[in-house]
Amino acid sequence: MIEYLIGVDGGGTGTRVRLALPDGTELAQGRSGPSGLAHGIAPAWTSIDDAVAHAFASIGAHRPINASVAIGLGLAGVHNKQWAASFEQANPGYAALRLENDGFTTLMGAHHGNPGIIVAIGTGSVGEALLADGTRREVGGWGFPSGDEASGGWIGLRAVNHIQQVIDGRKPSSAFAQELIAACGGARDAIQVWLASATQTSYASLAPIVVAHAASDSTAHGFLADAALEVAGIAQALDPSGSLPLALCGGLGAPLRAYLPPALLARSVPPFGDAASGALRMIALHIKGA
Repeated sequence: MIEYLIGVDGGGTGTRVRLALPDGTELAQGRSGPSGLAHGIAPAWTSIDDAVAHAFASIGAHRPINASVAIGLGLAGVHNKQWAASFEQANPGYAALRLENDGFTTLMGAHHGNPGIIVAIGTGSVGEALLADGTRREVGGWGFPSGDEASGGWIGLRAVNHIQQVIDGRKPSSAFAQELIAACGGARDAIQVWLASATQTSYASLAPIVVAHAASDSTAHGFLADAALEVAGIAQALDPSGSLPLALCGGLGAPLRAYLPPALLARSVPPFGDAASGALRMIALHIKGA
């Protein structure tokens, strides 16, 4: 007998879960470290387990055995079918499990299961659409560094290239550049060390600096304007008719709204719910056979 439902939103920066009863009544939330599959299958399950434990602990409830829990997961990295298969094979005993990419669960949460499009912009990025006839469409989500346009990793990669040019004397310095330089080690040799171990998450950690300086620095402003154009391209590919509502989701969704082309901004709507709530909806429909 299934006693609880869990919805998981797992990415390259962190994991968020929502805990609910089988009737959909939400009870608690929990957070933990990254569970994007690029970080490894075992670390992903460890982060999910930690977040689930925090959710139960937050309401003082005894955590039941996994065999009485159904879990829906939207994880970054699911596009790699080998990773996804390995992750499902490592299921630690959940009674029911449905795994999708984090873009789909974001879509489910943002429009409450109704037709619409989302562009999810966090550490990575992906676009998803649910069309009026029930079909799905996906754009982007190819992964860093070749894809994930407009994402924190994509913006951070450009920010690092900028400070390389500043240090070389190819571009003028600024308060923006100096803050980025300090965040990456402060000097050329230290930055080389930073680069040697930098991950997508490392690059994405620089995106808030870009956002903070965008109003006063033309280079930072340009990075966000370019990101917004990438978002517009994803939205156009998802819905050439321009008839579906768009929700910008993820940590960079709100900061990029102001940079969208006016026509796209006019049809953008706040997301109804987040990816974890979408994962809850997904697993609830799954166990009902819908």
